[in-house]
Amino acid sequence: MSKLNLDYFVRCIATLERAFNALNEQPDDSDLYDIYRAACVKEFEIILEQSGKLLKKCLKPYFATPKQVDQLTFKDIFRTAAKHSLISLDESERWLTYRDNRNSTAHDYGVSFADETLTLLPQFILDAYQLYEVIKNQP
Repeated sequence: MSKLNLDYFVRCIATLERAFNALNEQPDDSDLYDIYRAACVKEFEIILEQSGKLLKKCLKPYFATPKQVDQLTFKDIFRTAAKHSLISLDESERWLTYRDNRNSTAHDYGVSFADETLTLLPQFILDAYQLYEVIKNQP
């Protein structure tokens, strides 16, 4: 497998981290708070989507055919990555929780969805950087 270009992925993580830090410096009722909150939700969504796609590419050596990997669901991707020790079981479970949060609140892209997402961000950012390192270090 050739090295994956992770520039966009790591840039999204860094953008999320900056937006989250800026958000925490704003009063809850300010326009800037709303702007940074929206940026955090957007980057969370992008990183979640990209994490599955990139990790799926790392799993190809563990399967007989690329088609088998392509058929994996998001949950299967992270469970299989834990099975092959690319990530820990705890990390896998957290990624599934992040996805479940997104799916359970997707009908409500309002304040409650954003606020629920914000509670996940400190650990999500750490997990995203850790996943970046895992993917970056794959042969």
